[in-house]
Parts: sequence; structure tokens; C-alpha cells
Amino acid sequence: MNIILLGPPGAGKGTQAKRLVEEQGMVQLSTGDMLRAAQASGSEMGKVVADVMARGDLVTDEIVIGLIREQLESGAAAKGAIFDGFPRTLAQADALGELLASEGLTLDRVIELQVDDETLVKRVVNRAKEAEAAGEKVRADDNADAMRTRLLNYYKDTSPLIGYYHAHGKLARIDGMASQDQVAADLKAAMNG
Repeated sequence: MNIILLGPPGAGKGTQAKRLVEEQGMVQLSTGDMLRAAQASGSEMGKVVADVMARGDLVTDEIVIGLIREQLESGAAAKGAIFDGFPRTLAQADALGELLASEGLTLDRVIELQVDDETLVKRVVNRAKEAEAAGEKVRADDNADAMRTRLLNYYKDTSPLIGYYHAHGKLARIDGMASQDQVAADLKAAMNG
């Protein structure tokens, strides 16, 4: 089963993806993780990624699709893939659909974790305080103002995907504010529904 997890930063997509990886053997295809891994790998694609990032440029959709293609063709996603952080735009959604079709695969479900923005801002701020108190490194953008900006950008860029996948009959929505266990149960029900 191949799914996309949609939701703003801090909604719990990564937490839920890790549970699916552990429990069902799926692979999490996180754009950021793939870019870091490619950069460290020394492969031809990795050299391209490293060069683009060294210049401070944004990685193109073609590069990200190439990285996803590598993962799919390696067999790593034999038990299914969880797309986390991709697609973010309609063009990326089309490119992902074309890639999956070319590999003989389908996108089975798009699951949106719905959250309350202000609660999410508080969650991120509290997480930063807890990390700081524990002596851990705190992300520079883990503050209320930065989080509100990230949310605004997320909704601006990603909201068209909600209608896109709804129109394709792929969209399911779950309450991302529930407990982690309840979200996991709702996620599994949405995957099978």
C-alpha cells in the first residue's frame, strides 16, 4: 500500500510514519531524509544533490522524483511507501502519479491529519522548551512566530492537494489532535477504508 501523509509541520506525520514502518514494514520516503542520504552516498544523484545544495539552490522536482524512483526500483518499498513531505504542489502530485504508474504502482490513500493551528503552535513551543531544558539542540524555527509562518506557507502551498486528491477519491481525513494511539488506529482504519 502506498500512502501520502498530509498535515502541517508538527502534526505528527513523522511519528505516525515511524509506527507504520515498524508495524507494517512500509518505507518512509521523507524528502529531507532522502536528500541527506543521497548527499552522503556519493552516488551520481548524490553528487548532483550536494552540488545544488552547496550553491544554496532549491532541489528541483526532477531530482526529488529521481530519488523516489531510486527507492522504488531498489525494492525498498516492496511492502508499501509512506510519502512524507512530498508532494507539496499540484505539479509534484502529477509527477508522483506518473512515476508510480510507470513503475506499475498506485497511490492507494492520501490521509490528512487535521489539527488546530493554535494548539499546534503551543505544541511546538512546548517541545522547544522541553528540549532546551534537557540540554538538547532547539531548531531555530521552533518558536510561535516561525511556526505561524510555516503554517501559512503549508496551507498556501498544500491546500490545493486536498481538493486534488478528494476529486480523485483518494482523500481521508483524521483528527490529528487525538492521542498518538488513537491517531494510529484512525490512520489504519483510513488506510483500509
